[in-house]
Amino acid sequence: MSLAATLAKNLRNRRGDLTQEQFARKLGISRPTLTRLENGAQNTTIKTLDQIAKSLKCDVGDLLR
Repeated sequence: MSLAATLAKNLRNRRGDLTQEQFARKLGISRPTLTRLENGAQNTTIKTLDQIAKSLKCDVGDLLR
């Protein structure tokens, strides 16, 4: 599985019952960006990945396993 696909799966799992809009707001990114990340259609920067990890109170590595 590619890193983009792994990130996509982990983001979808961590979103739980939140809407994409709610989850994107929590992560500090736009909903369209979240949609593309959850679909594995967009690469992300290290800065954004770090921001997402901090918002979820996890390590970047946790999002890529």
